[in-house]
Amino acid sequence: MPAGTELRGAAGPITVSSEPFMVMAKPAGPQCNLDCTYCYYLEKEKLFPGSSRYRMSEETLRAYIASFVASSPGPIVHFGWHGGEPTMAGLDFYRKVVAFQEELLPAGWTALNNLQTNGTLLDDRWGSFLARHRFSVGLSIDGPAFTHDASRLDKAGHPTHERAMRGLRVLRSHGIDPDVLCTLNSVTAAHPEEVYDFFLAESVRWLQFLPVVKRDDDGSLSPLSVSPHAMAAFLNHVFDRWVRNDVGRIGVQNFLESLLVFSGRPANLCVMAETCGRVLAMEHDGSVYSCDHFVLPSHRLGTLPQDGLAAMVDSPRQLSFGLSKKESLTAYCRACPYLFACNGGCPKDRSAISPDGEAGHNQLCEGYRSFFEHIDPYLRRMVSIMRSGGKITSIMDELAGGEGGGVPVVGRNDPCPCGSGKKYKNCHLRSRS
Repeated sequence: MPAGTELRGAAGPITVSSEPFMVMAKPAGPQCNLDCTYCYYLEKEKLFPGSSRYRMSEETLRAYIASFVASSPGPIVHFGWHGGEPTMAGLDFYRKVVAFQEELLPAGWTALNNLQTNGTLLDDRWGSFLARHRFSVGLSIDGPAFTHDASRLDKAGHPTHERAMRGLRVLRSHGIDPDVLCTLNSVTAAHPEEVYDFFLAESVRWLQFLPVVKRDDDGSLSPLSVSPHAMAAFLNHVFDRWVRNDVGRIGVQNFLESLLVFSGRPANLCVMAETCGRVLAMEHDGSVYSCDHFVLPSHRLGTLPQDGLAAMVDSPRQLSFGLSKKESLTAYCRACPYLFACNGGCPKDRSAISPDGEAGHNQLCEGYRSFFEHIDPYLRRMVSIMRSGGKITSIMDELAGGEGGGVPVVGRNDPCPCGSGKKYKNCHLRSRS
């Protein structure tokens, strides 16, 4: 369907969105069977006072699927199921999901579903269903037991690592190899070797490290928040091992997304993109918000089925929200040579003061800058390899021959490898901004 096409939906006319977008739907609301100490979403229960059962109704589910299908250009429609813990909605809920998708998708269209879960409630019934209906799965595991169980406990205070690993085994037994999300908090960031070795030993194929920045009720940073230095030290250490041994063996999203933007292409991740606002959050009651990190009354865009998703995501209010990511950058950020890669990070983390004394700076800025400086020469070499028709895995062979083996490992103050005689930071590093 072309943009601007008006359709008749369950709630009246629906218009296809001007650009693709995603929705993080929360069928069980903010409810979760775990009590992770760094979780930012459990507190959203305050938005629904008096609620004892957070479940998306059949009416809301059908209206959501109808609106999202009608708002999408097709022929593939991506549905994301998040939480809280989305498996708490129960298998019958997802049977209705599949049934409504089959009913509402136009002929020749396909629905792809992704479930982001802590894995602790998965069993063979879940595994069989997810495999039969080709769900992709994201699984949250914070490394080995001693780092995972430091913060990922259940409501009774019991460790959950073994249950999460059981969930991983269930998925694999049914042919599903999940993507793994590991948070970078003050505990995990202190153990890069142990965390990375754990995922390699478990033959994880796709891995994402997600920095934790959480504030307590008094506005101070939670002790579990990762510091900029610790984040950079962790990522730099893991990158050094990955680029020498594991390119092609394990996909680390932080590194591959960086390679994407270093090659001149736009980022897939909203945190690295120039603007945002194309990933909405929808609660169990059909209320829609600007972003998963901004589920607040001030960022409520509307409610299904009264309001259409395309109208909400393309509303002047939401477009302004997305543009503010770029327009609210500090002067220090705008002058950074790695602005092209970082773009100021997620707006939710812009609570620091810049070195110039300007408010609204990213809490992790120093860490991001250290990380990009560290990986810059390697990624430039990988881009060069790709553009010459080679495979990026060949960088491992080059590095095996010594740090000078074809890979220009250049510091900011070293002479630029182009031969200009200028320092790298004043030559080709600057040109990247």
